[in-house]
Amino acid sequence: MRKFLTILVIIMSSAIASHAQEIAGKISGTVVDGDAKIVESSTITLLHAKDSSVVKMGSADKNGHFEFENIGTGKYRVSISAVGHQKRFSDVFEITAGKSTVDLKNIELVPVAKNLTGVTVVAKKPLIEQKIDRTVVNVDAAISNVGSTALEVLEKSPGVTVDKDGNISLKGKQGVQVYIDGRPAYLSGADLANMLKSMSASQLDQIEIMTNPPAKYDAAGNSGIINIKTKKNKQFGYNGSTTLGYTQGYYARFNESFNFNYRKGKLNLFTNLSHNYNNRFQVLDLQRNFHDQATKDITSTFDQVTKMTNENLFYNGKLGVDYSASKKTTIGAVVNGFTNPRTWISKTQTDILNPSGILQSQTRGDSRSDDLWKNFSGNLNFRHEFDSTGKEISADLDYIGYNSASNQRLISTYYDDNGNFTGGPDSLLAKLPQNIKIYSGKIDYTLPLKKNAKFEAGLKSSFVETDNNAAYDSLVNGQMVHDVNRSNHFKYDENINAAYVNFSKPITKKLTGQLGLRLENTNSRGNQVTSGERFYRNYTQLFPTAYAQYTINKKNQLGINYGRRIERPDYEDLNPFIHFLDRYTYQQGNPNLKPQFSQNIELSHIYGGFLTTTVNYTATKDILQEVIEQHEATNETFIKRANIAQLHQYGISVSGYKEIKKWWSGSIYANFYNNQYEGIVNNDNIKIGSSTLVLQTQQQFKFGKGWEAEASGFYRTKGVEGVIVIYPLGQVSFGVSKQILKNKGSVRLNLRDAFNTQNFKGYSKYGDVDMQVQNYNYSRSVSLSFTYRFNKGKMNSNNQRKNGGAQDEQNRVKTGGGN
Repeated sequence: MRKFLTILVIIMSSAIASHAQEIAGKISGTVVDGDAKIVESSTITLLHAKDSSVVKMGSADKNGHFEFENIGTGKYRVSISAVGHQKRFSDVFEITAGKSTVDLKNIELVPVAKNLTGVTVVAKKPLIEQKIDRTVVNVDAAISNVGSTALEVLEKSPGVTVDKDGNISLKGKQGVQVYIDGRPAYLSGADLANMLKSMSASQLDQIEIMTNPPAKYDAAGNSGIINIKTKKNKQFGYNGSTTLGYTQGYYARFNESFNFNYRKGKLNLFTNLSHNYNNRFQVLDLQRNFHDQATKDITSTFDQVTKMTNENLFYNGKLGVDYSASKKTTIGAVVNGFTNPRTWISKTQTDILNPSGILQSQTRGDSRSDDLWKNFSGNLNFRHEFDSTGKEISADLDYIGYNSASNQRLISTYYDDNGNFTGGPDSLLAKLPQNIKIYSGKIDYTLPLKKNAKFEAGLKSSFVETDNNAAYDSLVNGQMVHDVNRSNHFKYDENINAAYVNFSKPITKKLTGQLGLRLENTNSRGNQVTSGERFYRNYTQLFPTAYAQYTINKKNQLGINYGRRIERPDYEDLNPFIHFLDRYTYQQGNPNLKPQFSQNIELSHIYGGFLTTTVNYTATKDILQEVIEQHEATNETFIKRANIAQLHQYGISVSGYKEIKKWWSGSIYANFYNNQYEGIVNNDNIKIGSSTLVLQTQQQFKFGKGWEAEASGFYRTKGVEGVIVIYPLGQVSFGVSKQILKNKGSVRLNLRDAFNTQNFKGYSKYGDVDMQVQNYNYSRSVSLSFTYRFNKGKMNSNNQRKNGGAQDEQNRVKTGGGN
């Protein structure tokens, strides 16, 4: 940590010494509408007067006020846009040595219509917005998102990758915390992936990507936070939208959603209802070599082919209310729930070969898992503004409950090399109920200080209770026999108490700094009810953060940030349950997992407001990673999480978004990183490293009369994820859209993974493990969707609804088998 802070001081000092003589101007103004009423949250863009290139982007605050600081000398103008109003440009003005401050005063926007009955205003946002502390992806700006799931939208976002099991990585690092509307997703691993696969892109508004969040956020998340924001409305009267979608891939898929908002006087009501039917097919090929322990010669080879279907039904409902008790006080409540019945079916054929590749025997397995996954969550929130300076206090209370039931069945039969029946069927039956309860409360305080400084502080406490009772039975000669070796009843309780302080201040006209410190105290206990074993873990950790931004001149900005983070084990990964894919392959939990800690530092450069280059370094110890282990005596292979190694990562990324022509705009993203893993797995010292290049692009075209088109895609070179080496993969998608019904409706057509190239292939070879894997997802699909928007009332930007406070806890929940 001392080295990181030394680097931070050196870079800031050098930047100040090199550019102390340049002018740092300030531009301010206030946006009002035609009735001289304040327009909140309007988009403000600072442009060079000469070529209209973007310098900075921002938004007006709740009082309609905006400011741009650290602006170099030159001629500029400001573009102002807001939903329900005509776009406006200011007159050209100039920042000089003699006039470094410009006050544009009131800028008036003309409303499109005072009564919007029968009129729908569609504000076109850029696909990618690059902000100081985050990257923002506007989902509806990409035509190729039509018919996609939330997970597929994430996969196309800058720096985000998704592996074959749905695990999400950011800039080549796992351990991402996923939030929904500022509240954690309550899920992790395969179950988070299942939920995101069930959510339609039509429900999403924005995706915020933060690689190094400030101290206000939970310290959990090795690689940062992804916040998925769903659609909301800000309008007096009523407004809403409905979307219908159909997708044809290997199987047909359907999605429907309905959003509605009603605001009148002090009351605001909102709801979101959605349904998604999702049926997918994939083929998993595994080739495993088993070796003699002494000679290391191959003794047998298992060639396994598994065909899987995963059928999901997802019903989701949200209902919320905001009440403005006064002009400065808002009270809100939100309830949310979903039910997700799903069926996973697989058929596996395993050919067992001798070292010469000659078939010796064959095992056939039929597996089925019927799961029912239910959730209910409630949030109460409070916000009070003391004055117009931004001094405020807010609080949240959250309750989240999960109940899941999973009934699994595995039937195995055995044949000789000629296909003659030799034994079976062996039947394994499992009931895997899981109950999780999360209670969370937090309070945050913001205090603006003189000279644009700001102080923030907060407290949070959370309590988690989990109960997993896995019961396995075998069917022998028609009689049910309880399997005591596999059955397990496991309880886990956890309490985390946290406090943070955060201070930000302009140090000079060109240099702005921010320092934060978060303290987290963790108390956990596990109870193996079956065996009577218990464990207790208590630890307290400090998590510092530091940020600095320096404006070199009107086209160049430097930034540097540092943070320490923690990744705690998922609740179910601590439970030594067993989930079977077939007779020889299964997944197992690990109660001995410890948290992993990482230190991250990033240096970024922004050119012209549209091109961002970032260099990063991460050091992680006790990394939590899936590992593969084999039992040579029984020919079984199983996967579990373990604290396997130390990770050192170096990386550089370049991202940009620009309007090339009036009819053509595009974004690019390139990330080159090197991962080095070093540790002990299966009592074997391993050292695995690889460099990876990720390329992503989205190009959009406007043809007039409401027609638009898009081409997008990504490519990832060969790389390493833990102990698995992954071969190159990628995909290309195309889309076209048309506005209809006087811009109230939109029709979109999308071809995803046009060349069917997004298939996972790789290998793992260390110690006793010698395995090849190929996973064919059949992800090529054609989607058609229709969206209709309706409203009646007058646009207004009121205070945003508060989000909840259960943060780290919700990302660590798993429910069921995780298929």
